[in-house]
Amino acid sequence: MVAKLSSDQLLSFLVILSILLIASRLLGEIFKKFKLPAVMGELFAGIILGPSLMGAYFPGTFNAIFVDPKQSYSAFDGLAQVGIIFLLFVAGMEVNLNTLKRRGKAAAKISFASSFFPFVTGFIATWFFYDQLFSTPTDNKLIPAMFIGTALCITALSVSAKILIDLDLIKTRFGNMILTAAMVNDFLGWMLFSIVLNLINTQHKGFGVIETVFIVLFFAAFLMTGGRWLIDQTFLAAKKYFPSAGTNITVAIIFCILCSLFTEWAGIHAVFGAFLAGVAVGASKNFTDKSRDVLHQFITNIFAPLFFASIGLRVNFITNFDWKICLFILSIASIGKILGGTLGARLSGFKINKALAVGFGMNARGSMEIVLGLLALQAKIIDEKVFVGLVVMTIVTVMVAGPMITFFLRRHDAVIGYEAQLKHQNRIPATG
Repeated sequence: MVAKLSSDQLLSFLVILSILLIASRLLGEIFKKFKLPAVMGELFAGIILGPSLMGAYFPGTFNAIFVDPKQSYSAFDGLAQVGIIFLLFVAGMEVNLNTLKRRGKAAAKISFASSFFPFVTGFIATWFFYDQLFSTPTDNKLIPAMFIGTALCITALSVSAKILIDLDLIKTRFGNMILTAAMVNDFLGWMLFSIVLNLINTQHKGFGVIETVFIVLFFAAFLMTGGRWLIDQTFLAAKKYFPSAGTNITVAIIFCILCSLFTEWAGIHAVFGAFLAGVAVGASKNFTDKSRDVLHQFITNIFAPLFFASIGLRVNFITNFDWKICLFILSIASIGKILGGTLGARLSGFKINKALAVGFGMNARGSMEIVLGLLALQAKIIDEKVFVGLVVMTIVTVMVAGPMITFFLRRHDAVIGYEAQLKHQNRIPATG
C-alpha cells in the first residue's frame, strides 16, 4: 500500500509551507525595496526561522513546527528539492544563444579570463591551506579544491542583470558584454561541477570520470543542436494538436524532467540536465513569451523562495560562522574574479576604468553559488562552515558590485572628458 500523510501530518506540512512562503516572499520584497536581490531576503527568512535564531531562542516552537513532524518536513524537503531543479531550468532559459553568437569573441575573452583566474586561485588556495582552514579531514584534496575553484568561477546571471537594470546599463555595450560573459560562465561552471559530482559519486558504478565527461559534452552538444530542433517541433505539434492554454508550459516541464532524469542516471546531478533543458527551451522560437513569463513568475515566486528559505533550516549560520573561512573565501573569490574580468575586458578593448567596472560586474555572485554550495554540502564535499562562507561571500559581492561599477564608470567618463578637453585645447591656436 502506498504511504500517505495522515491528517495531522498534512496539517503540519501546510503550516511549514505557509510560514516559509509568507516569510520568504515578505523579506524578499523588502530586500528588493533596498535594491538588493530577493534571494537574500528569502535566505534570511530561513535563517530567522531556522536553528540560527528561532531554534536558539524559541527551541520549543522551532521543534514543534519543523523538527517533530518528521514526515511533514520530509515532504516539504522533497518539494524544495524539486524547486532546485525548476530554478536551474529557469536559469538556463536566461542564456540567450543568439547573443552569444553576436558577441562571442569579446565575451569569450572576458568569460575565459573571469573563469580561469578564480578557478585557479580557488583551487591552489584550497589545496595549500585546506588543513589550516577546513575542519573535515581528507586524504584527497582534489575534490574540495576543484569544487571551490568551480564555485568561485560562476557569475550570477540574474543578479548581474538586476544590477545593470538598476544602473540603467542593461542595453549598453558594457551591459551586454557582462551578461554574455556571465552566460558562458554559468555554462562552464555547471560543466565543471558535473565532473566534481561524478568524482565523489561512489554509489554510481556505471560510468567513470572520462565516460561522464563525454556523456556531458555529447548531451550538451545534442541539446544545443538536434535537441533544439526536437523541442521546437514538439512545441509546434503540441500547438497544433493540443491548442489549449498551458500546453506549452506542460511540454517545457516534461522536457525539463526528462533531461534531469538522464543526467541523474548518468551519475551527474539532475540540476545539470534541468539547466541544459532550460537553454534549449529558451532558444525555441515556438516557446511563446507568455508561456516563458508565466513559468518564470511561478517558479521564481513560489519554488525559489521555498528552496532558499529551506537552506536556513538546514544550517546554523551562527554557530558555523568562522570569520577566517569567510575572509579566505571572499578574498580569493574577489581577487580571482576581478582580476580575470578586468584582464578579459582589457583584451577586448576596454579602457582601464571601464575594464575594472567589468571586473566588479563579473564578481557579483548569487543563487547559483548557493545552489552549488548546498549540493556540495549534501554530497559531503564541504562542511557547514565552508557553506556559510560561500553564502557570506555571495552577499558581500552582490552589495559591492553596484557601487563599484558606478564608481569606475564615472572615473572612465571623467578621464574620457578630460582627454577630449585636452585634445580640444591643443587644437586651439595660440594667441598673443
